[in-house]
Amino acid sequence: MYRISPIGRKSNFHSREKCLIGLVLVTLCFLCFGGIFLLPDNFGSDRVLRVYKHFRKAGPEIFIPAPPLAAHAPHRSEDPHFIGDRQRLEQKIRAELGDMLDEPPAAGGREPGPFQVLAQQAQAPAPVAALADQPMDQDEGHAAIPVLAAPVQGDNAASQASSHPQGSAPHNQQQQQQAQQSQLPMGGGGNEQAPDTLDATLEERRQKVKEMMEHAWHNYKLYAWGKNELRPLSQRPHSASIFGSYDLGATIVDGLDTLYIMGLEKEYREGRDWIERKFSLDNISAELSVFETNIRFVGGMLTLYAFTGDPLYKEKAQHVADKLLPAFQTPTGIPYALVNTKTGVAKNYGWASGGSSILSEFGTLHLEFAYLSDITGNPLYRERVQTIRQVLKEIEKPKGLYPNFLNPKTGKWGQLHMSLGALGDSYYEYLLKAWLQSGQTDEEAREMYDEAMLAILDKMVRTSPGGLTYVSDLKFDRLEHKMDHLACFSGGLFALGAATRQNDYTDKYMEVGKGITNTCHESYIRAPTQLGPEAFRFSEAVEARALRSQEKYYILRPETFESYFVLWRLTHDQKYRDWGWEAVLALEKHCRTAHGYCGLRNVYQQEPQKDDVQQSFFLAETLKYLYLLFSDDSVLPLDEWVFNTEAHPLPIKGANAYYRQAPVALPVSNAS
Repeated sequence: MYRISPIGRKSNFHSREKCLIGLVLVTLCFLCFGGIFLLPDNFGSDRVLRVYKHFRKAGPEIFIPAPPLAAHAPHRSEDPHFIGDRQRLEQKIRAELGDMLDEPPAAGGREPGPFQVLAQQAQAPAPVAALADQPMDQDEGHAAIPVLAAPVQGDNAASQASSHPQGSAPHNQQQQQQAQQSQLPMGGGGNEQAPDTLDATLEERRQKVKEMMEHAWHNYKLYAWGKNELRPLSQRPHSASIFGSYDLGATIVDGLDTLYIMGLEKEYREGRDWIERKFSLDNISAELSVFETNIRFVGGMLTLYAFTGDPLYKEKAQHVADKLLPAFQTPTGIPYALVNTKTGVAKNYGWASGGSSILSEFGTLHLEFAYLSDITGNPLYRERVQTIRQVLKEIEKPKGLYPNFLNPKTGKWGQLHMSLGALGDSYYEYLLKAWLQSGQTDEEAREMYDEAMLAILDKMVRTSPGGLTYVSDLKFDRLEHKMDHLACFSGGLFALGAATRQNDYTDKYMEVGKGITNTCHESYIRAPTQLGPEAFRFSEAVEARALRSQEKYYILRPETFESYFVLWRLTHDQKYRDWGWEAVLALEKHCRTAHGYCGLRNVYQQEPQKDDVQQSFFLAETLKYLYLLFSDDSVLPLDEWVFNTEAHPLPIKGANAYYRQAPVALPVSNAS
């Protein structure tokens, strides 16, 4: 008779037991992981803790010690370890969830996540006074020119110390870390009790511009999310933009700081999440404009880093800048216009005066690259733009003017075409603003600015028979008596130069700044649409009006509104706000569609045809300047922030607590 040995009986029982235990464990795992992936809010602190407890029951080695409960840390907003742990935990969860969170959240409420909690908890330092305290004398109804005071010199911590009693300044490492963690309050951090903040009419106008931003953003999100720009009439992405069909999210990066300033937190978080998960140039084999990529992507990321202290933005800004560095590998150090971000091959446009680089492009890198060096501790970026500065300082300039084209191989000028509009404009802007950004210590930049502006005043600024001040293009010593819409920013530029230094040119700068801004306003109101053309001309027969068909379009440009904003801040003349509101009404009447905003093909037609493109700079610049025009001066004050040429505000060194300079120097980047 066959007998089952004790060993055999034990073996059979063990197999059944293993099956049962396996089923229990599978069920437990299914419940735990299913809870994470199916919860409507994946990142609420209470949810994370409950999931953690399930893991802990399954075994003590599965998870890290529990994150602290909110009630256990009454001062957690001051604890950098709490914030750092929270961010690392969130990043880990995001990495594991992957594309499940890729789609932006649907409309409607949801429990606040860590970004919202941190934004609410962050205690921002008090802003520096916006303007030096001095009387405002009236001249023909205009306020006198205020002088924007230079900040106390020294490092950021030292400048902050001047406002504290001796011994109370944040000198120890923990307090410095807290300053780095601070955020500009969502909404721009203005004075909530200021008369302009409380004024009902101004509030209504701010809300209108804010609604325009929401309309533009939500339709971009609906029809072109992750692409560069929107075609509102076609309800699809715009693939013919300067960034092509690549998924670079130009509208997201360009418009995100505007959302932040307007206090649109939900939309801001959508954009921030997309940047974290999707934005990269590593796999993009495209010839990108060094200039456009810098002002929109590097500039946008740097502003967001200044606003929030979020290291994500600093890392992304450095990532993009490193991709641009191969363009600087020329005999002179003057960069090429285009660079393939995958191969590093760079070149210039074929049409640009025998392979020349363009003044407004290679001359519009200084603000971003200098600030990037300061926040990373890597001197390479500043060295690259300082090389450009030295070339332009030492080169002979015909009659003191800068031609628009310079050969990066020979270091010689191309065609003798000068302009404060297309091809030249923002170079002059960055001379003044580099001086301002440095806390008014970069005297070389201010001297070059004054020398250039005096030559332009003498050779290119003219007054029409009707009394309109304009700045003409100059070709081979011949004035064209044509002014680009792009040059309308110069009204604000001249005025800002006047307001930041009292010298022999101050009164002339302000006079010309006001005159140019008035002329640009005239170019708007002389069109039936009340919107200005791309370029306008001056002669005995016509003034401030486009004559050629290729000059009559309007593509949602911001330059005129930029000057309204700057002149309002400097003079408080009500007409600039009135003009800005006229522009809002014109944009709503002629450019708004059911699915976004479009430019116009001819501003002189009563019912103009739309161009079916919502430019990213409409969100970055046009709507931002209009919103700030109706805001109190304490929202991004001009002695704490300087706007890059894409309207991304960058902090002024020594005057702004959000400058966030790196505490120690880091090794030079491997990129070159």
